[in-house]
Amino acid sequence: MNIKQIAKAAGVSVATVSRVLNHPENVAPQTRDKILKIMEEEEYKPNWFAQGLNFNKTKTIGLVIPHMLNTMYMEIAKGVEDVAQQKGYITFMCNVEKNKDIEKNYIEQLLTRRVDGIILMFTSLDEKFIKSIEEQGVSVVLIGEDKCAEGFNTVKVDCRLGAEAMVSKLVENGHESIGILYGNDPKQESADMLAGYKNVLRENGIEIKDEYIKAVENTIEGGYLGAKKMMAGNPPKAIFTTSDEIAYGAMDAIKDNNLTVPDDIAVAGFGNARMSNLVEPKLTTVELPFHKMGVYGARLLFDLIEAEETREEPKEIILQTKLRIRKSCGHKERIGEMF
Repeated sequence: MNIKQIAKAAGVSVATVSRVLNHPENVAPQTRDKILKIMEEEEYKPNWFAQGLNFNKTKTIGLVIPHMLNTMYMEIAKGVEDVAQQKGYITFMCNVEKNKDIEKNYIEQLLTRRVDGIILMFTSLDEKFIKSIEEQGVSVVLIGEDKCAEGFNTVKVDCRLGAEAMVSKLVENGHESIGILYGNDPKQESADMLAGYKNVLRENGIEIKDEYIKAVENTIEGGYLGAKKMMAGNPPKAIFTTSDEIAYGAMDAIKDNNLTVPDDIAVAGFGNARMSNLVEPKLTTVELPFHKMGVYGARLLFDLIEAEETREEPKEIILQTKLRIRKSCGHKERIGEMF
């Protein structure tokens, strides 16, 4: 049964039925109750999109994800979905495969569907394009940094501080030669971690050696090849990596060189992916609050959607990391190990 048939059965106009759906307080109680009773009997469900146009809200948001096969991104997406469901919103998830053209195309489609807001996860889009989304009246929140995100509503992690804490722990464990394998994705966060690594070495009077600094693909294969190159000469006693995937590859390379982790070379990762507790030895790593990033990002977006016309200054929410000390770093007591 459609809205016209509801109106005919109730003996009222289509406009009156529409008011019951959108502004029930403007309809006489007796008429409103009669229409609602017919709707209930006929199990009528209003067209959410058409109803949304009347409220100037479609109860939908877009979530742009760099790559759905990455568990990190999926944990963030789960946080967004948890909040969206509580708010009664539908989430359109768009997998852009780290391709800027695909990302732009998806956003254009989201805009034609009149979504109420968009969350961009580790976006590679430039400032001008993101501003153009906001200029169309659509709220935007960035989660994570692939590049500098100043001037936008953002939820991110202090990756530099996390890297400094981990490298400091390696120094505390007695390692005087420490290498780093840093990924190419996300760019800004990787750059922050590299800066944190160098800062700790300087503060502890440890020489920064170019041969101990390798830029690699943010994959297991990238970590393997990077570690192989690092061990071609005089290898360091510890390796810090900017992702757990890179760390897994580095650990394999060390073993293939007939060396052991952590006795010959200690290894520490970044992220605390689920596999970190399953590899042997268990991986020391920096835990990122992935789910919390999604929750905070969604809450910030809904604050913007539900706000009045006045726009506040962009908000920046910075979350902190935790160290998960396990066997791979050579810390004998393994304080904080999570099984």
